[in-house]
Amino acid sequence: MEKLYLWIVLAPLLGAIIAGLLGKQIGRAGAHVVTILGVAFSTIASIYTLSYLLDGGESYNGSVYTWAVVGNITLEVGFLVDKLTATMMAVVTFVSLMVHIYTIGYMKDDPGYQRFFSYISLFTFSMLMLVMSNNFLQLFFGWEAVGLVSYLLIGFWFKKDTATYANLKAFLVNRIGDFGFLLGIAGVLYYFGSLDYATVFGKVEQIAATNPVFDVLPGSEWSALTVICICLFIGAMGKSAQVPLHVWLPDSMEGPTPISALIHAATMVTAGVFMVARMSPIFEFSETALSFVLVIGATTALFMGILGLVQNDIKRVVAYSTLSQLGYMVVALGVSAYAAGVFHLMTHAFFKALLFLAAGSVIIGMHHEQDIRKMGGLYKYMPITYITSLIGSLALIGTPFFSGYYSKDAIILAAGVSELGAAASYAHFAVMAGVFITALYSFRMFFLVFHTNERFDDHTREHLHETPWVVTLPLVLLAIPSLIIAWPSAGPMLFGDFFGEAIYVAANHDVLAKVGEQYWTGPVGFALHAIVSPVFYLALAGVGTAWFLYVKRPDIPEMLEQRFKGLHTVLVNKYYFDDFNQTVFANGTVKIGKQLWKHFDQGLIDGLMVNGSAKSVGLASRIIRHIQTGQLSHYAFAMIIGLVFYLAWLAY
Repeated sequence: MEKLYLWIVLAPLLGAIIAGLLGKQIGRAGAHVVTILGVAFSTIASIYTLSYLLDGGESYNGSVYTWAVVGNITLEVGFLVDKLTATMMAVVTFVSLMVHIYTIGYMKDDPGYQRFFSYISLFTFSMLMLVMSNNFLQLFFGWEAVGLVSYLLIGFWFKKDTATYANLKAFLVNRIGDFGFLLGIAGVLYYFGSLDYATVFGKVEQIAATNPVFDVLPGSEWSALTVICICLFIGAMGKSAQVPLHVWLPDSMEGPTPISALIHAATMVTAGVFMVARMSPIFEFSETALSFVLVIGATTALFMGILGLVQNDIKRVVAYSTLSQLGYMVVALGVSAYAAGVFHLMTHAFFKALLFLAAGSVIIGMHHEQDIRKMGGLYKYMPITYITSLIGSLALIGTPFFSGYYSKDAIILAAGVSELGAAASYAHFAVMAGVFITALYSFRMFFLVFHTNERFDDHTREHLHETPWVVTLPLVLLAIPSLIIAWPSAGPMLFGDFFGEAIYVAANHDVLAKVGEQYWTGPVGFALHAIVSPVFYLALAGVGTAWFLYVKRPDIPEMLEQRFKGLHTVLVNKYYFDDFNQTVFANGTVKIGKQLWKHFDQGLIDGLMVNGSAKSVGLASRIIRHIQTGQLSHYAFAMIIGLVFYLAWLAY
C-alpha cells in the first residue's frame, strides 16, 4: 500500500509539472487531459483506500524518506493513512476532479488555460501532502504549499489590480496565522522532543501530568499545552478564515470561479478544521484552549452569516456562507465533537462546491454578470443549474434528509449539551440564530436569481441557455452526495467508532455520545426528529421570510434599508474590519516605516554615523592642519611640550 499512497500524492504533481512546463507543446487539450488523469487516479485510489480501511484493513504510518537528522531529532517525509486521512483524501480528490472537469468549460477562452490546470493540480498535490502527513514538518510543508498556490490562483488574472490586491491580502493575513502555527510547532518540539505525531500523542498524558507552565507575561503562567493549542489554532484561524483573520476569504472571489469551489469547499479552508481534529489528543487536555476555539467559531458562524444578507455579488454570498459554515465546524471542535466537525466538513465540501460551481454556471449564462439584482427568472433558461442549486441550497440550510441536516443538527445538539459553561451557551445561541440567517440569505439569493421578474436586457435573454455538459455534469455529480451521502455515513461517523484512534475524546467531553443516546435512532428517525425541533422551524422561517421579502413584497427590503441605514452601512462595510486593518496595520506600518526612515536612516545612520563621521574628520583636519606651519621652531616647541607631558604622565 505504501507505493499506492506515494502515487496518490505524486500523480497530481506529475500532471502539474507536465501542464506547467510543457503547456505550449501539449496544447490546451493535453493540459487538461494529463491533469485530469492524474487527479482521477488519485480519486479512484483514495476511494479504494477508504473502502480498504472500512473493510478492516490496517492503518499505515511510515516514513517515505529521512530528510535530515539534527541531534536526536529526525526530520522525515512520511504518511499516516487512517480513516480520518482516507476520508479527507476521498473528499479532496473527488471535489478537485469535479473542478478540473468543470474548468474545461469555464476557462475555455482564457489565455492562461494550461497555467490554470497546472496550478489546480499542484493545489491538489499540496493538500494531499497536508492531510497525509505523519509529522509536523510535513504538515507545515503542505500548509505553506496550499497557501502559496492559493496566492497564485487568487491572483490568476494578475492584470486586474483587484486580483493582485486580493492575493496579497490572502498571503499576508495567512502569514499572521502561520506565525502562530509555527510557534505552536516549536512548542511541540520543545516540550515533546519530537515532531512525529505518534511520539507526540503518546507523550501527551505524561506531559499533562507534569503540567509544565509557560510565562506568557511577567507574573502570568499558562499551561504549556494551552499555549501550544492556542498557537496551533491561530494557524487554523488564518487558514480556515476565522474572525478576525477571515478578511482574506471574501476578497479571494477575485480568482476564477473554479478556484472559489476548490479553495472554499474541500481544500484550503478546511485544512485548519482537519488539523485541530488531528490534534485532538493535545486539545483534549486544555479546556481553556477548547473554550477559545468555541468562542471564535461561534462568533464567526453568527456574524459572518449576517454579512451574507447584504451581499449582492452571487459569489460573495456563497463566500460568506462558507465563512459561517466554517464557524459551525470550529464550534464542533470546541465542544470536542471532532467527528461532527469532520462530518460537516465532508458534507459541506459537496454542497458548497455545488453552489460555487452553480454560481459559475449562472455567471457563464449571464455573460459574466455577477450581481443578483440584475438576474431573475433563470429557472426557465437553465433547468439543470436551477435544480442542482436548489439541492445545494436545501442541503446548506439543513433540510431534513439532505446531507447538511445530519451534520449541522449534530453540531447544534452537541453545543446544547456541552458543559463548557458560558462559552457553550453563547455558541449554542450563535448556531441556533445562524440557522435562520443561513436560510434567509441562501433563499434570498435563490429567489433573486431563479425566480422573481427578469431583470436583464434583451441581448442577454437572446443568448441565455443552459451551460455545456462539462459544466453541468459536475453539478449533477456533486448534487448526488449533497443529497444522500449522509444516509449511510451519519451513524458510523457521528455516533459510531468510524474514526477509531484517529480522534481522541476525553470521557467527560464526549458530547456526541450524549446526543446519540438521546436522538439517534437511525437516519430516518434522526431526520423525523426535526418535526419537534426548533431548528427546523427556524430554517423554515428563514425561507418564508426570504420569499415574503424578495418575491411577495420586494419593496420592504428597500424600506428597511432606509430605516436602518446606520446598521446597513456597518454591514456593507463588513464591520469595518478592512478599514481598521488598512488604517491601523497597513497605513500605520507605512507611517512607522517613514518615521524610521526619516529619523533612523536619514538622521542616525546617514546623518550622524555616515555624514557625521565625514564631518568630524573634516573638522579635525581643519584644526590639525594649523599645526603644519612649515617652521622648524614650531615643530621643536611642540616636541618639547609633548615630551614634558609624557614625562609628567610617567612620573604620575
